[in-house]
Amino acid sequence: MGQKGAETRDRLLDATQELVETAGYFGTGLNQVIAVSGAPRGSLYFHFPGGKDQLIGESIRRAGRTIGDTLEEQAGTSPSPAEFVEGLLRHLGDRLAESGWRKGCPVATVALETAAVNDPLQEVCSEVYASWEAALRARLASRADADDLAVTVLALVEGALLLARAHRSRDPLERVGRQIRTLLD
Repeated sequence: MGQKGAETRDRLLDATQELVETAGYFGTGLNQVIAVSGAPRGSLYFHFPGGKDQLIGESIRRAGRTIGDTLEEQAGTSPSPAEFVEGLLRHLGDRLAESGWRKGCPVATVALETAAVNDPLQEVCSEVYASWEAALRARLASRADADDLAVTVLALVEGALLLARAHRSRDPLERVGRQIRTLLD
Protein backbone atom coordinates (compact mmCIF):
# COMPACT_ATOMS: atom_id res chain seq x y z
CA MET A 1 0.00 0.00 0.00
CA GLY A 2 1.34 3.41 -0.93
CA GLN A 3 1.69 6.38 1.37
CA LYS A 4 -1.56 7.95 0.19
CA GLY A 5 -3.44 4.69 0.76
CA ALA A 6 -1.93 4.34 4.23
CA GLU A 7 -2.88 7.93 5.06
CA THR A 8 -6.46 7.34 3.90
CA ARG A 9 -6.67 4.15 5.95
CA ASP A 10 -5.33 5.99 9.01
CA ARG A 11 -7.88 8.80 8.54
CA LEU A 12 -10.68 6.23 8.42
CA LEU A 13 -9.39 4.55 11.60
CA ASP A 14 -8.93 7.91 13.38
CA ALA A 15 -12.48 8.95 12.52
CA THR A 16 -13.88 5.59 13.57
CA GLN A 17 -12.04 5.63 16.88
CA GLU A 18 -13.28 9.14 17.62
CA LEU A 19 -16.87 8.28 16.76
CA VAL A 20 -16.92 4.93 18.54
CA GLU A 21 -15.46 6.36 21.73
CA THR A 22 -18.00 9.14 21.88
CA ALA A 23 -21.10 7.48 20.39
CA GLY A 24 -20.50 3.73 20.65
CA TYR A 25 -20.97 1.00 18.09
CA PHE A 26 -24.63 1.67 17.38
CA GLY A 27 -24.13 5.45 17.30
CA THR A 28 -21.40 5.19 14.65
CA GLY A 29 -22.47 4.92 11.04
CA LEU A 30 -20.33 4.46 7.97
CA ASN A 31 -21.64 7.72 6.49
CA GLN A 32 -20.39 9.51 9.61
CA VAL A 33 -16.99 7.85 9.30
CA ILE A 34 -16.73 8.97 5.69
CA ALA A 35 -17.80 12.52 6.55
CA VAL A 36 -15.42 12.87 9.51
CA SER A 37 -12.48 11.26 7.71
CA GLY A 38 -12.99 13.05 4.40
CA ALA A 39 -12.19 9.76 2.66
CA PRO A 40 -14.04 8.63 -0.43
CA ARG A 41 -16.67 5.92 0.13
CA GLY A 42 -14.80 3.51 -2.13
CA SER A 43 -11.72 3.79 0.08
CA LEU A 44 -13.66 2.58 3.07
CA TYR A 45 -14.68 -0.61 1.28
CA PHE A 46 -11.24 -1.03 -0.28
CA HIS A 47 -9.43 -0.86 3.05
CA PHE A 48 -12.16 -2.57 5.08
CA PRO A 49 -13.96 -5.09 2.87
CA GLY A 50 -15.51 -6.61 6.01
CA GLY A 51 -17.48 -3.39 6.51
CA LYS A 52 -18.36 -1.74 9.80
CA ASP A 53 -17.33 -4.62 12.06
CA GLN A 54 -13.88 -4.89 10.51
CA LEU A 55 -13.41 -1.11 10.67
CA ILE A 56 -14.50 -0.91 14.31
CA GLY A 57 -12.51 -4.00 15.27
CA GLU A 58 -9.32 -2.57 13.79
CA SER A 59 -9.92 0.81 15.42
CA ILE A 60 -10.35 -0.90 18.81
CA ARG A 61 -7.12 -2.87 18.34
CA ARG A 62 -5.34 0.34 17.41
CA ALA A 63 -6.73 2.21 20.43
CA GLY A 64 -5.77 -0.78 22.56
CA ARG A 65 -2.18 -0.54 21.35
CA THR A 66 -2.14 3.16 22.22
CA ILE A 67 -3.21 2.45 25.80
CA GLY A 68 -0.75 -0.47 25.83
CA ASP A 69 2.01 1.97 24.88
CA THR A 70 0.95 4.16 27.80
CA LEU A 71 1.17 1.15 30.11
CA GLU A 72 4.71 0.47 28.88
CA GLU A 73 5.73 4.12 29.32
CA GLN A 74 4.32 4.17 32.87
CA ALA A 75 6.07 0.89 33.69
CA GLY A 76 9.38 2.36 32.56
CA THR A 77 9.09 5.53 34.62
CA SER A 78 7.34 4.35 37.80
CA PRO A 79 9.44 2.91 40.61
CA SER A 80 6.58 1.02 42.27
CA PRO A 81 3.45 -0.80 41.10
CA ALA A 82 1.24 1.71 42.93
CA GLU A 83 2.94 4.67 41.21
CA PHE A 84 2.61 2.82 37.91
CA VAL A 85 -1.18 2.55 38.31
CA GLU A 86 -1.49 6.10 39.64
CA GLY A 87 0.38 7.37 36.58
CA LEU A 88 -1.98 5.43 34.35
CA LEU A 89 -5.00 6.86 36.13
CA ARG A 90 -3.61 10.40 35.76
CA HIS A 91 -3.02 9.84 32.04
CA LEU A 92 -6.51 8.42 31.50
CA GLY A 93 -8.03 11.21 33.60
CA ASP A 94 -6.22 13.83 31.49
CA ARG A 95 -7.46 12.16 28.32
CA LEU A 96 -11.02 12.06 29.66
CA ALA A 97 -11.07 15.67 30.86
CA GLU A 98 -9.44 16.99 27.67
CA SER A 99 -12.17 15.31 25.62
CA GLY A 100 -14.91 17.05 27.57
CA TRP A 101 -15.67 13.79 29.44
CA ARG A 102 -16.50 12.02 26.18
CA LYS A 103 -13.58 9.58 25.94
CA GLY A 104 -13.27 7.04 28.70
CA CYS A 105 -12.05 3.61 27.80
CA PRO A 106 -11.72 3.08 24.03
CA VAL A 107 -13.00 -0.50 24.39
CA ALA A 108 -15.68 -0.45 27.09
CA THR A 109 -18.59 1.00 25.13
CA VAL A 110 -18.22 -1.44 22.26
CA ALA A 111 -17.72 -4.34 24.69
CA LEU A 112 -20.91 -3.45 26.54
CA GLU A 113 -22.92 -2.97 23.35
CA THR A 114 -21.76 -5.98 21.36
CA ALA A 115 -20.22 -8.71 23.56
CA ALA A 116 -23.41 -10.75 23.76
CA VAL A 117 -24.37 -10.49 20.09
CA ASN A 118 -21.25 -10.01 17.97
CA ASP A 119 -18.60 -12.70 18.39
CA PRO A 120 -15.88 -11.07 16.24
CA LEU A 121 -16.06 -7.76 18.13
CA GLN A 122 -16.33 -9.55 21.48
CA GLU A 123 -13.10 -11.36 20.60
CA VAL A 124 -11.35 -8.09 19.72
CA CYS A 125 -12.46 -6.49 22.99
CA SER A 126 -11.35 -9.56 24.93
CA GLU A 127 -7.99 -9.55 23.14
CA VAL A 128 -7.34 -5.90 24.00
CA TYR A 129 -8.36 -6.33 27.64
CA ALA A 130 -6.14 -9.43 27.87
CA SER A 131 -3.16 -7.43 26.57
CA TRP A 132 -3.71 -4.74 29.20
CA GLU A 133 -4.11 -7.37 31.89
CA ALA A 134 -0.82 -8.96 30.77
CA ALA A 135 0.94 -5.58 31.02
CA LEU A 136 -0.41 -5.09 34.53
CA ARG A 137 0.53 -8.64 35.49
CA ALA A 138 4.08 -8.08 34.24
CA ARG A 139 4.40 -4.99 36.44
CA LEU A 140 3.04 -6.92 39.42
CA ALA A 141 5.09 -10.07 38.70
CA SER A 142 6.94 -9.92 42.03
CA ARG A 143 3.68 -10.64 43.82
CA ALA A 144 2.33 -14.17 44.28
CA ASP A 145 -1.17 -12.88 43.54
CA ALA A 146 -0.18 -11.00 40.34
CA ASP A 147 -2.86 -12.69 38.22
CA ASP A 148 -5.69 -11.76 40.57
CA LEU A 149 -4.30 -8.28 41.20
CA ALA A 150 -4.00 -7.53 37.47
CA VAL A 151 -7.69 -8.32 36.94
CA THR A 152 -8.66 -6.39 40.07
CA VAL A 153 -6.68 -3.30 39.08
CA LEU A 154 -8.05 -3.38 35.53
CA ALA A 155 -11.61 -3.68 36.85
CA LEU A 156 -11.03 -0.79 39.28
CA VAL A 157 -9.58 1.40 36.51
CA GLU A 158 -12.47 0.58 34.16
CA GLY A 159 -15.04 1.31 36.83
CA ALA A 160 -13.34 4.54 37.82
CA LEU A 161 -13.33 5.70 34.19
CA LEU A 162 -17.03 4.98 33.88
CA LEU A 163 -17.84 6.86 37.09
CA ALA A 164 -15.54 9.76 36.19
CA ARG A 165 -17.26 10.08 32.84
CA ALA A 166 -20.74 9.88 34.39
CA HIS A 167 -19.90 12.43 37.09
CA ARG A 168 -17.65 14.56 34.85
CA SER A 169 -15.13 14.53 37.64
CA ARG A 170 -11.68 13.11 38.35
CA ASP A 171 -12.78 12.28 41.88
CA PRO A 172 -13.55 8.57 41.17
CA LEU A 173 -10.12 8.16 39.56
CA GLU A 174 -8.41 9.76 42.54
CA ARG A 175 -10.35 7.66 45.04
CA VAL A 176 -9.61 4.45 43.17
CA GLY A 177 -5.96 5.48 42.95
CA ARG A 178 -5.80 5.78 46.73
CA GLN A 179 -7.40 2.36 47.19
CA ILE A 180 -5.07 0.77 44.65
CA ARG A 181 -2.10 2.23 46.54
CA THR A 182 -3.43 0.61 49.73
CA LEU A 183 -3.95 -2.67 47.90
CA LEU A 184 -0.49 -2.70 46.33
CA ASP A 185 1.63 -1.30 49.18
